[in-house]
Amino acid sequence: MSEQKKILVIGCNGQIGTVLTRALSKKYGSNNVIGSDISKPKESVDFIFEVCSVLDANQLLSIIKQYNITDVYLLAAYLSAKGEDNISKAWSLNIDGLLNILNFAKDKIIKKIFWPSSIAVFGPTTPKKNVNQNAITEPTTIYGVSKLAGEALCNYYHQKFGVDVRSLRYPGLIGWQSMPGGGTTDYAVDIFHEAIKKREYTCFLSPNRILPMMYMADAIKATIAIMDASSEKIKIRTSYNISALHFNPEDLAKKIKQYFPDFIIKYEPDKRDLLASSWPNSIDDSCATKDWGWNPNYDLSKMVDDIILNLKKKYKQEII
Repeated sequence: MSEQKKILVIGCNGQIGTVLTRALSKKYGSNNVIGSDISKPKESVDFIFEVCSVLDANQLLSIIKQYNITDVYLLAAYLSAKGEDNISKAWSLNIDGLLNILNFAKDKIIKKIFWPSSIAVFGPTTPKKNVNQNAITEPTTIYGVSKLAGEALCNYYHQKFGVDVRSLRYPGLIGWQSMPGGGTTDYAVDIFHEAIKKREYTCFLSPNRILPMMYMADAIKATIAIMDASSEKIKIRTSYNISALHFNPEDLAKKIKQYFPDFIIKYEPDKRDLLASSWPNSIDDSCATKDWGWNPNYDLSKMVDDIILNLKKKYKQEII
């Protein structure tokens, strides 16, 4: 009989953490999942919650020992656009926080780590289409730089100390459960809320800015799948390419107009569009498929249908 997992999700209030923590609680039981963040959740939760920063190693250690934590999902991070205005804080949170958790695993205090990387590790010198696992990584944001450094740290700790750390290079993630958190791809979240509330949205990316994207349900599926996979199946200890969709704001707006014919999208590209211009259009994730069986469930139409259905319930608004 396998040992009971005791899971700590650091950054459980964020866009990914909000959904992942609930999914893990449903899978493993609410008594076996502890969420932590620097402030309490705004809504009631069905798991144990502790206020804590990933930069506070002593408090983290106390929580890990108190609950006999085996697995840590480290989601706390400064995102791309926000990080450009806070370089030192972005580096500290994204790297020092990761080092705290890697060292706990090195010292055999915890057994397994999930840490997300990002397509932000790529840059202008990376090929634009169908970017393979070992493509050039020359990021142009502090977020991308810190994620690339984090990938190297994960691989180093695995090779030198045998740490079981697993990672995905998330594309832009789209979900309806929480509001945007400062990422360059967050237009694809905000656009749905604005379409329902105002029938109008002003996009900070160019209309033809194609980016790799993924529905949150698929991101959660991939995250749990890579952590459930047996260790020998995880061949890559930097971070796996992962993909599902690629589209531009105009493609998304056209799908939304099928629900709201009077929806209007305007474009005012800003510095985030410049950041996005350095990223790939599409990603080759064949290594993830081959090694641990990754495959997405949602295409663009299915994703839009599901988001609008759920936001209709959330806003209690009749769709006409």
